[in-house]
Amino acid sequence: MIQIGLTGWGDHDDLYPVGTKANQKLSVYGSHFSVVEMDSSFYAVQPTDRMARWATETPDSFSFLVKAYQGMTGHTRGKQPYFKTTDAMYEALHTSIQPLREAGKLKAVLFQYPPWFDCTRENVAVLRDTKKRMGDVPSVLEFRHQSWFTPEFQKQTLAFMREEGWIHSVCDEPQAGLGSVPIVPQATDSNLTVVRLHGRNVSGWNQSSAPNWREIRYLYRYNENELAEWKNRLLELEQQSREVCVIFNNNSGGDAAVNAKQLMTMLGMEPKPFPPRKPPEEDNGPEQLELF
Repeated sequence: MIQIGLTGWGDHDDLYPVGTKANQKLSVYGSHFSVVEMDSSFYAVQPTDRMARWATETPDSFSFLVKAYQGMTGHTRGKQPYFKTTDAMYEALHTSIQPLREAGKLKAVLFQYPPWFDCTRENVAVLRDTKKRMGDVPSVLEFRHQSWFTPEFQKQTLAFMREEGWIHSVCDEPQAGLGSVPIVPQATDSNLTVVRLHGRNVSGWNQSSAPNWREIRYLYRYNENELAEWKNRLLELEQQSREVCVIFNNNSGGDAAVNAKQLMTMLGMEPKPFPPRKPPEEDNGPEQLELF
């Protein structure tokens, strides 16, 4: 089974009829896609009442890929302003996701490590400790440093992930040096593989010092040939995992939803059409000339 969704539900204007309120967007999103990546959880561990509300606002078959809090993946570079201990941080995460687990709507928790998290013994130990702390929660691993997938270490990395029970996040991203990984279409879990499509904006990928780097980095629209290549990869991954979850993260220019529906059509799905973006013109009666 292949599922397709987007990162977040607030930024995809094409999905929402004019006048849709912010608190209505998740339910509308759920009528278009069956899975979403929750990115707000990266910036702060979400309270349980909010998680419970989101669970009730989505269809029974809907699921959330929850992005792990940035303090767990080293993005805060050792600083933990909200948690006194690592144990407390993970306890908060487990508490946060419990409403989704109880509702059967937790796809997995995504651990995306930063570009400076390279392939070292120390970092392998970090991954072992993290997976142990997550227990039986399905956990997805994504790298951003090329060293994990060099010819020397690729097989060892994948074998390690299988042994430890990590789900592979297969990435499509710009090939822009050590801070990006190649496409490695290999499953490490028989139940789930995640595919995250970040776009291929090479010039914007490493511009983290720019004030608008978030808008630049993911500014990309996949063309039909590129999506066709991914269709074939997904069908191959579907032979390796019971489920393949595809997330479009090329959000900057409003391209994610368009590309997602294109790929759904290519795979024989029938995506819900986009709503009209302009309100219907008011009916002011017949034009003046038609009165005579």
